[in-house]
Amino acid sequence: MSSSSTTPILKDELDIVIPTIRNLDFLEQWRQFFQPYHLIIVQDGDPSKVIKVPEGFDYELYNRNDINRILGPKASCISFKDSACRCFGFIVSKKKYIFTIDDDCFVAKDPSGKEIDALQQHIKNLLTPSTPFFFNTLYDPYREGADFVRGYPFSLREGVPTAISHGLWLNIPDYDAPTQLVKPLERNTRYVDAVMTIPKGTLFPMCGMNLAFNRELIGPALYFGLMGEGQPIGRYDDMWAGWCMKVISDHLGLGVKTGLPYIWHSKASNPFVNLKKEYKGIYWQEELIPFFQSVSLPKECTTPQKCYIELSKQVKAKLGLVDDYFNKLADAMVTWIEVWDELNPFDEKTLALPNGVSK
Repeated sequence: MSSSSTTPILKDELDIVIPTIRNLDFLEQWRQFFQPYHLIIVQDGDPSKVIKVPEGFDYELYNRNDINRILGPKASCISFKDSACRCFGFIVSKKKYIFTIDDDCFVAKDPSGKEIDALQQHIKNLLTPSTPFFFNTLYDPYREGADFVRGYPFSLREGVPTAISHGLWLNIPDYDAPTQLVKPLERNTRYVDAVMTIPKGTLFPMCGMNLAFNRELIGPALYFGLMGEGQPIGRYDDMWAGWCMKVISDHLGLGVKTGLPYIWHSKASNPFVNLKKEYKGIYWQEELIPFFQSVSLPKECTTPQKCYIELSKQVKAKLGLVDDYFNKLADAMVTWIEVWDELNPFDEKTLALPNGVSK
């Protein structure tokens, strides 16, 4: 699965989604890895600003005017002035797989000094099974040079389809504002050469800056919420999507991998600006996590869409009591699924989900 092969892996089955407010000069560094693939660029902020994309890339670019034109009144479910706008790219894509990356992320190097082809590692993760029901102490058993350890049940060695590949970052860590403030000079220099499946029943903080997923298996659950302008919260878009996605993946019997690949995160955002965006989230998450830990989805929920609609009802019933914002968010979750189904007519025959393991 090396990048030196004649035809890049999944060339016609994968889109790269990039949210941005600036010229995409960062693509020059990714050219050798990204150029064969189709890019979907979601321009945030002022739609009259011209975003320059380097020559030679195959891309489509959408700004806020396009979002309003395509979705009409339902465009209200797409966040404005927040990287959550990226999920518009998930809706309009027609490919099986998505890789999404932020525009301040560059090519990292492994400890030997070799440039990391992050996209190809994500593809490896997505094309090999996950093992959410029993932890393998050698991490990913499908990796070359690894296998299932003694005592691993043979009945579980086939694994389940991988829905999400969650990559990591060198240099600037993905910290919240309080941690940024007390550790302003901290940098992540630790490269861990490992991929693991996150166990069933375990939540995690999902970062959206280096993320790939199987759009057919889990796309409708990857809604990055209502964030940014007009909302009381920001910088929790990927967290929200990650918590929703994980409980739905667990219910549907799908896997989530984390670890490789690393990218180089180049820019620390302002911790004081971040604190203003995050402070309600930091407060609310102490109620959100127990909520997601206790979510139970009925067995009739056999698709991501059905799961997400059911989850929206539980959000309204339980988190609506925490703050009225969650009533708005629950309504937006329903709108999101309506929009998804309008732009992506559902064909049950194309989606073969494994049997969910009952909770």
